[in-house]
Amino acid sequence: MAAIVHFEIPTDDKERANTFYQSAFGWNLTPMQGMDYTIAITAPSDEKTGAPKEPGAINGALFPRTDALRTPILTIDVDDVDAALAQVESAGGSVVQAKDAVPTMGWYAYFKDTEGNIMGVWQTDPGAGS
Repeated sequence: MAAIVHFEIPTDDKERANTFYQSAFGWNLTPMQGMDYTIAITAPSDEKTGAPKEPGAINGALFPRTDALRTPILTIDVDDVDAALAQVESAGGSVVQAKDAVPTMGWYAYFKDTEGNIMGVWQTDPGAGS
């Protein structure tokens, strides 16, 4: 079974959004080097892996809103992004944004389900963290 492992919140004003989530919920927000992407730590997490220590908790990120990615997104962990996208399409969904890499971490893509929701898939690079 594929678990939800990450969330993403689109923003129109990064600083305003960061201030809101830090003030309202106490999230630790850290810009990701070389990307217009802010990591959101929402629960106590392992310092090496970034994975939450609390069962059921997930961390996420804030990113600039685009025409294609306008609403919050849940990301599902998969073994193979390409295979997952093929399964999405055979089940009636469609690819919104093809597979792309986050260097030294893994690969991601976005898809639209049969209800029009945009979701993400994530494949961890087996060499990540080593």
